[in-house]
Amino acid sequence: MEKSNQSRRSFVGGTLGVLGLSALAKPALAADLTPRATEGPFYPTSAMRRADVDNDLVKILGTVQEAGGEVFVLKGRVLNRSGAPLVDRRIEIWQCDMNGRYLHTDDRQAIDFDPAFQGFGHDISGLDGSYEFRTIKPVTYPGRTPHIHVKVFEDGREVLTSQFYIDGHPANSRDRIFNRLSDSEAQAVSMTFMTTDSGEEAIVDVVV
Repeated sequence: MEKSNQSRRSFVGGTLGVLGLSALAKPALAADLTPRATEGPFYPTSAMRRADVDNDLVKILGTVQEAGGEVFVLKGRVLNRSGAPLVDRRIEIWQCDMNGRYLHTDDRQAIDFDPAFQGFGHDISGLDGSYEFRTIKPVTYPGRTPHIHVKVFEDGREVLTSQFYIDGHPANSRDRIFNRLSDSEAQAVSMTFMTTDSGEEAIVDVVV
């Protein structure tokens, strides 16, 4: 059973300070919907997921070791097209580990999945629509540019499946799914990493 999300932001230790919150709370202009993308073959079922499925994919509850890879914070807001925040929306992400393997029984690669990486997590959007994850920068998977899968739910109903990419990554131009996007769509789902006092972060708003 998935654990409570009551303490879902405990890992950030203040990363959403006064400046961060005020930035997130600014009203957004009318925006296009976040482009949809294929779910892919490795969306982990409930039975495949770790017991810990919170929004910190780098640290599994009860373990000492943290996941390998380049850690960063992925955050943003869940909004409607008018820029209004959408509260209590469940947002999920899943991705391969630092070695390019997914937490899924159909991933047959001859490498072990990082036992310290959660592989899948979720958050619940706050009063300002904000969400936040601590995870690792995605890496190249055979045949794909680095990406993070995303789903958004409203009252248990899936309203969006998409993928986030690394802005300017050289493999983007060779990726069949990324190349279906227009320039504006690609910009809407691209992660640009910024260095903050608490580490690197990327901000991607989701419009549904």
